Amino acid sequence: MARVTVEDCLEHVENRFALVQLASKRARLIANGQAPLVDEENDKPTVLALREIAAGLMTEEKLKELELEEKRARELDEWNAAAEEQDSQMM
Repeated sequence: MARVTVEDCLEHVENRFALVQLASKRARLIANGQAPLVDEENDKPTVLALREIAAGLMTEEKLKELELEEKRARELDEWNAAAEEQDSQMM
């Protein structure tokens, strides 16, 4: 397992504060089941998020796209569940 440093990540993010926000949001997505963009190697979601950033695979723009995809999938699941419940009540 290669060590990830803040300096590696700062090559791809403008400052430490933006790095913390990006890494924490991405780690949350990974923890909630979204597939990591790097090999897992038994790393925790936070380390995976930092490795993605250090590799240049995760940016703020990419994160926004992934969050939007997750939101759409969640809304579709809710819509389908509501439709199934409504169908079962009509029978």
